[in-house]
Amino acid sequence: MKKSILIACSILALMSCKKEDKVQEIKTEIAYATFGDSISDENAMSKEEMLAKFDKLSQGDTIDVKFKSKIKEVCKQKGCWMNLDLSNDKEVFVKFKDYAFFVPTDAANEEVVISGKAYVSVESVADLKHYAKDGGKSQAAIDSIVTPKTKYSLMANGILIKKI
Repeated sequence: MKKSILIACSILALMSCKKEDKVQEIKTEIAYATFGDSISDENAMSKEEMLAKFDKLSQGDTIDVKFKSKIKEVCKQKGCWMNLDLSNDKEVFVKFKDYAFFVPTDAANEEVVISGKAYVSVESVADLKHYAKDGGKSQAAIDSIVTPKTKYSLMANGILIKKI
């Protein structure tokens, strides 16, 4: 009986000493603050890919998109609109679906993933002046706006802003 117990203990001791190589999967997830609908950053286009899509649109066309970019400017009053970088000195003007959510007014220069409907629009002089005023532009800059502007626009339904 003592031999059986001794053999069993020896086997258990040898088994516990067995080296196991366990591979730990390290997942690095980017933390985002969510505004509007819940979205993910999966399959988001780059800003360059988004610019190529905008270049193919005509006024009246609308497409569903999701892309990554950087915030260039945010409405200083309430965070009710923003401009995103598209590269090549182009940008997209973003409003929020149903005026249902806003972004932080200090979110400029933050990385963002945005989902919504992209379209090309022609903005009136009055609208351009209003946006310039909300953006904190000088009166001279506001007064210099005298012609309508064709611009890339997006009606966002969901936004992720990278947390620092």
